[in-house]
Amino acid sequence: MTIPASFIQELIARADVVEIVGRYVQLKKAGANFMGLCPFHGEKSPSFSVSPTKQFYHCFGCGVHGNAIGFLMEHAGMGFVEAVHDLAGQYGLQVPEDDASPAERARAASQRQKQATLSDVLEKAGDAYRKHLRQAPGAIEYLKGRGVSGEVAKQFGIGYAPAGWRALASVFPDYDDPLLAESGLVIVNNEEGQLSESEAKRYDRFRDRVMFPIRNVKGECIGFGGRVLGDEKPKYLNSPETPVFSKGRELYGLYEARSAFRDRGYALVTEGYMDVVALAQLGFPNAVATLGTACTTEHVQKLFRFTESVVFSFDGDAAGRRAARKALDGALPYATDVRSIKFLFLPAEHDPDSFIREHGAEAFARFVTEATPLSRFMLEAAREGCDLTSAEGRAHMTSNVRPLWGAMPDGALKRQLLSEIATMVQLDAPALSELWASTPGPRKAAAPAQQQPRHSEPGHGGGDDYYPDMPPPQDYEPQRYESNSAPRKFVKGKGKRWGGKFEEPIEPLRGRGKPPSRPDVAVRLLLSNMAQWDALSHELHLMLCDLPGSHGALFTWLDSQLHEHGVQPWAALREGMRGLDFEALAERLMNISEAGPVPEGEEEQHLADAAKELTSVLDFMLDDRLKAQQSEAIAAVGKDPKALERYKALEARRLELRNRLRPSGTETA
Repeated sequence: MTIPASFIQELIARADVVEIVGRYVQLKKAGANFMGLCPFHGEKSPSFSVSPTKQFYHCFGCGVHGNAIGFLMEHAGMGFVEAVHDLAGQYGLQVPEDDASPAERARAASQRQKQATLSDVLEKAGDAYRKHLRQAPGAIEYLKGRGVSGEVAKQFGIGYAPAGWRALASVFPDYDDPLLAESGLVIVNNEEGQLSESEAKRYDRFRDRVMFPIRNVKGECIGFGGRVLGDEKPKYLNSPETPVFSKGRELYGLYEARSAFRDRGYALVTEGYMDVVALAQLGFPNAVATLGTACTTEHVQKLFRFTESVVFSFDGDAAGRRAARKALDGALPYATDVRSIKFLFLPAEHDPDSFIREHGAEAFARFVTEATPLSRFMLEAAREGCDLTSAEGRAHMTSNVRPLWGAMPDGALKRQLLSEIATMVQLDAPALSELWASTPGPRKAAAPAQQQPRHSEPGHGGGDDYYPDMPPPQDYEPQRYESNSAPRKFVKGKGKRWGGKFEEPIEPLRGRGKPPSRPDVAVRLLLSNMAQWDALSHELHLMLCDLPGSHGALFTWLDSQLHEHGVQPWAALREGMRGLDFEALAERLMNISEAGPVPEGEEEQHLADAAKELTSVLDFMLDDRLKAQQSEAIAAVGKDPKALERYKALEARRLELRNRLRPSGTETA
């Protein structure tokens, strides 16, 4: 039996190591961390630290360290699989098991390679559509008529598919390539099996349409949406389901809007491509859209990786109310006490684009603020068609609201709604709860993606990397357990037990050890507080990802992790990088960075100092990068008339950096 590594990563990200360790060790808050007496060696003063931000424990006395799974194995004597199941059960997660044979894993690897190839094909088509747009006055006029600027069109990669039946033949010389059909770009008509593969008629799926690339959270093109220039039908045409595109899981504009979620404080979910583009043009870059399908639980789960507040915007007509009702079903499993979910209904004659143009951005922003909370909309949906002045009507509402209320996670919001529902149907809360407990409810729908992770899917953080039952791989952290799955006895003293061998604990570098480089310092700070990565500029992202060797590979991976999973603690990141080339670099830097606990009341100052240190290090690195670009500019003088101008602009930027760095005195990296 094996468990996908990506599930382990998600489980560590969800678990609270403070809560797990606190069941066995008396912990006391000590600044940003918690401290207690180490359960693995005798001590009189606490040196055992548990970090809620890193989701890691570390003893400064004996050197033991690990995550929540490791603690259950080491202290509670559980086997690896037993610890995973125990921890997953505490957080309501179902452990996926994979007994794939080598042949099946090879097929999975082949499938991942095909997905990468399909994305390349779609990217090439997108480039062609953008070039066609420059020579398509009708399409340009349409976009101008909708108020779309060239800057926004470039941001969203908007293009144009010519009217011809085989325009893509000029882009792909082998028009019969099966990848064109598999990617959804070309339709193959064999007249219901009457024609052979070679005789089948092939033609472009998208013709005479404005083209909107659909990107995943990593920015890869996975499909297209095409909009006609006039009133022909269908008005919108999406790519079909392919190995890289599933409209039930993807959101248009998510890649472009993800940073705006933080700036604006919420995600705005609309119904169409043009809504997203127009809203970005008019000051609401935090908008996304479902792709011609109802909002699903997977859509909602994906949004909550980036924000804690979602506003669904729908037209005020009957179709808009129906769409909102489906969105409610998708959102209820994620309606926790710390999240905000609202429903915005515009006047029937308006969509977001037309409303803002007529009434202005401030009026629309006010509409967003006054949107209907999920709790109120849920009760309105449940009472629709029910006469609450009669016993029959109240009983009808009781039946309607039960599955909606039951889909919510337990918490204060759910319990408050129980009391409110009871008042509406003229029962007290205990009686209503007893009624629902004593009568069979409706059959439960399949658990949302949160409880049935699709971790075997490519691109989900290590789809075919597995953790078998004990013994774990040699690089599993922590490596200090006997090699069978029976309960293990911890050997007291310094060091760690592994397969009968006794190892010395990892010690920080001291004395004349090589000092950390600037990239090393950046790695340590960003892995310690991943949220800082999202706050960096695009230029700094490029600089770090372009670093040679393991450093650049690590930062590229960190960027993809943020897009796919959101901000994660160090313990979860540690799980996700197992087996990767930069794993040793990251673990070495994080191990030597262990220091004493932050004193009480100095947590904010500690974070501020870390942020200041990161800014300083990155400024020095950026100065080096600009200096190298200056050298390139000087070398080009005489060949490139703009080279000297570039050099002067770079010198101005370097002067600004040096002025910023000067007050700090000597560099800290």
